[in-house]
Amino acid sequence: MDHPSPREMRPPLTWRSHAWRLAVCALISAAVWSQAIEGELESHRVLFWVEILFGLASYVLVVMRRRAPVTIAMVIALLSTFSGIAAGPATLAAVSVATQRVAWSVALVGVTNFLAATAYSFYAPIELQDPTWLVVLVNAVVNTAMMGWGLYLGSRRELVWTLRQRAVRAEAEQELRVSQARGTERERIAREMHDVLAHRITQVSMHSGALAFREDLAADELRAGLAQIQGKANEALHELRGVLGVLRDGSGEPVDPPQPRFSDIEEMVVEARRSGMNVTYDDRVDVTGEPLPDGAGRTLYRIVQEGLTNAGKHAPGAHVSVVVGGDPDRGLEVEVRNPLGFHPAGATPGAGLGLIGLAERTELRGGRLEHGREGSVFVLRASIPWTS
Repeated sequence: MDHPSPREMRPPLTWRSHAWRLAVCALISAAVWSQAIEGELESHRVLFWVEILFGLASYVLVVMRRRAPVTIAMVIALLSTFSGIAAGPATLAAVSVATQRVAWSVALVGVTNFLAATAYSFYAPIELQDPTWLVVLVNAVVNTAMMGWGLYLGSRRELVWTLRQRAVRAEAEQELRVSQARGTERERIAREMHDVLAHRITQVSMHSGALAFREDLAADELRAGLAQIQGKANEALHELRGVLGVLRDGSGEPVDPPQPRFSDIEEMVVEARRSGMNVTYDDRVDVTGEPLPDGAGRTLYRIVQEGLTNAGKHAPGAHVSVVVGGDPDRGLEVEVRNPLGFHPAGATPGAGLGLIGLAERTELRGGRLEHGREGSVFVLRASIPWTS
């Protein structure tokens, strides 16, 4: 954190703060001038008017002390040499300089005020009953206390400023953490919604598209097709409710929905076949020695799911090949291949976010995801370690 300037740390002056400061100045002026006013009225009328003139000038100047603190403090200190009324503004101006805690200016103004106060003590028509050394000592103590008070105020202002800046920074950091947490949660929600719903909605789209092109269906076949669409829609709705139930959990703890495992891939393939997809599945994973970790199995499931979803969207009816293999030594490999589609008018649109999220998921597992066309075939290929 950068060291603040005095201008940044000092509080703003309101009419109330001006009023009580000037009131304190007036009390100091009255205390000092009261010792000399009687003598000035009796035998030093010129000094009386000098007192008033210089005193009023010092009160005008002290209101503007923040514009040029050292200069104004020096001028008022010189005026206080001939005017006890100026003693109040001189005190306020000196304290204001001391709050800045700049050594040379504190020393300069402090010494000047001490000399001015001492000179006034001997210059003004005051009957001094104390020895000279005591007058000098009192002036030195008073000026030292005055400058010390200013230094204390400056230190306190810096402390308050520092605490405020820390609070502002902490609040900004908290807002940043909340924003990042919200972003992370949005990504998690988007990924979960995509993983759960995209596959089901694609199947619904495929069935409804097929029915739209079949004009030769009998009533029983049409009802069966519509029932299948309704079943897929109900499954999607059920899974959506499951996700929303997780998101609405009020315990404050992150709760994950039931996650798929490697063994669920075969069931997903069977379900895709029931939906009319032409899918071949080749499981070459060797789990005889060491069981496949749940995290790796879940990642494989999501990769196959995304591959089937994309094939259903962009190449409906085409043959899809799914090959999964690996062992604890070589790691795991999965490949989903399907011919490039012709994008019919009724094809389900996609934003490409599934593959992006899938790549992130694979990288988090320490693996690598590749996808693209190889000739007339679209290939989704990934390799991940057996354990992360």
